[in-house]
Amino acid sequence: MICFTLLTLLLLPVLPSSTNLGNVTTNQSLEISEDFHDGTLKNENPSAIKYGEKCTMPCDLVAKLMKEERQSVCSDLQYSIISYTRSTRKMIRDLIDEQQKSLELLSNQVIELVSKVSTLGSEVQRSNTETFSVKPQQSHGHDCSDIKETLDLTVSKIPSGIYIIHPENSEYPFEVFCEMDYMDGGWTVVQRRTDGMTDFKRSWSDYMDGFGHLPGEHWLGLRKIFNIVNQKHSQFQLHIALVSQDDTTSYASYDKFWIEDETNFFRIHLGRYAGSAGDAFRGYEQEENQDTAPFSTTDVDNDGCSPFCTFDGANVESCSTRHNGTGWWFNQCGRANLNGSPSDEDRSSLPHMHWGTWTKNAIPVQIKSVTMKIRRLATPTTD
Repeated sequence: MICFTLLTLLLLPVLPSSTNLGNVTTNQSLEISEDFHDGTLKNENPSAIKYGEKCTMPCDLVAKLMKEERQSVCSDLQYSIISYTRSTRKMIRDLIDEQQKSLELLSNQVIELVSKVSTLGSEVQRSNTETFSVKPQQSHGHDCSDIKETLDLTVSKIPSGIYIIHPENSEYPFEVFCEMDYMDGGWTVVQRRTDGMTDFKRSWSDYMDGFGHLPGEHWLGLRKIFNIVNQKHSQFQLHIALVSQDDTTSYASYDKFWIEDETNFFRIHLGRYAGSAGDAFRGYEQEENQDTAPFSTTDVDNDGCSPFCTFDGANVESCSTRHNGTGWWFNQCGRANLNGSPSDEDRSSLPHMHWGTWTKNAIPVQIKSVTMKIRRLATPTTD
């Protein structure tokens, strides 16, 4: 259709509008009065051809030339259409690819957001369950050992759970989690790590007052621990129960455990060691000994690294910073830190808890969970 239109336009300058093409045959000729020189038509009006003049060029030759011209125009037009179609297809493919990349990026962001929402929902649900379902037992004593001794006289089996205690030198009572079915019971839990959901990257004030959820991961608080272990006429045992990634269990126990007051930064004091995990608190060398070390955090640095200390061949200015902002009884870092936290870039990992003397084939065991608990060794007496 396009070529037919072009042919019509080519014929219009040659034949007048009144010419009847039906009367022209291939045996007729048109006379051209103009002369040709060197193949160039010379005439003031070269497009004007008078009807009825005799041709010096046969009409079938003219038609052939017109046909070739038409084919050339059609060929150019076809090539242009093909080129335009190809460029259009490429543009559409590029747009589709860009949209696909945008959809993939959006899909990944949605998946990440759903995962975060799910994690947050689980944490909120767990918090609500612990807040409303686990009610404190209305039994009072100076600590869990004292509660056990009292209840042993009235009940045959004492359940583990949240109890209210009021140590002798404490201004107010507070809640603790008592383990009543582990090694004869009477244990007051001061620290628990299980699923890594509670962030132990905390400031000095948090470690003094405590944080977390008592039935799950938590740190009881240095002030509360101090009030429990510094009661009159009593000594306490520290028991550390460890579980590895392959569910192997081990423990470390220290008698005569106590800590100093806040003015001395809650220095730790440990008695004799017993257990199967090794004495990581004291380590293998004197400079690794964390016994009598003050508690240290990023904002209250008492780790002895002044201006720095060397640990694992590296210069360390702050042991708390090296362990991602967690608090512990550091002495030039040492081999023990059960409050360790994974780096901010590796939050998907399990908590990084260290007990350097618990090894397998000379390699430190990866710890999955830990519970630190204390129990009275001597029954408190009154003055």
